[in-house]
Amino acid sequence: MRGIDELTQVEDPAWPQVRETLDGSTVPVRVLPAAPDEGRRCVLQMQVTARSTLGALALHCGGLVLDDGWVRVFGGGSAAAGGLPSLGQVNRFPGSFDPAWHPSTGLVVGQDVLGGVFALNGHDPAGAGRPGAPGQMTYFAPDTLEWEAMDMGHSTWVRWLLSGRLETFYDGLRPPGWREESAALDLAQGLSMYPFPWTEEARENLAATSRRPVPMREILGVATDFAHQAGLADPGFLGDV
Repeated sequence: MRGIDELTQVEDPAWPQVRETLDGSTVPVRVLPAAPDEGRRCVLQMQVTARSTLGALALHCGGLVLDDGWVRVFGGGSAAAGGLPSLGQVNRFPGSFDPAWHPSTGLVVGQDVLGGVFALNGHDPAGAGRPGAPGQMTYFAPDTLEWEAMDMGHSTWVRWLLSGRLETFYDGLRPPGWREESAALDLAQGLSMYPFPWTEEARENLAATSRRPVPMREILGVATDFAHQAGLADPGFLGDV
């Protein structure tokens, strides 16, 4: 196990390149202020270095808010009121470094306002009921209540988010006025849609759905309950938000 200095004091850290990508993106993105102590705690428990995008986000920002809040990417947590929880808080890291601890199903690294969850596969995705290869991104889709393989690693995923492809990715899930509704949310909230996004009624007429802000925890809980009722695979851990 590597100590915090070995993880953070590296040649060629990733943050300058990440910052350049953020500044050059056409996607609206807000970089939340960092909480340095919490970021270092996250890096130590994850055992990732500052050369990685995952480590850079944990150390240098409190998280990213993209497309006026539609997508949230977790980093080192923002100490400011109304910020995002850290990777450690979302994934329930132990309070102090534990070399024996690791996420049982995968590392939750982002979410969207409808309850979609982005997670990084652990060493045994199949055993955790997740598609894709170890170390690859997966997405819990709010319109199917199932995990989908994304066939990319975390660094590529962050670049993909900033590339302008979210419009295509969310085709059929963004109702008219989505940007204004998303921007009005607190970062602990999501949009509760009714009929639910996984129903035929929502797919046929998304504009006719009603939407209201509710705690993200509630949206994830409802999705999990309906997945169980429908006889789908248990989504498992979706993050502590």
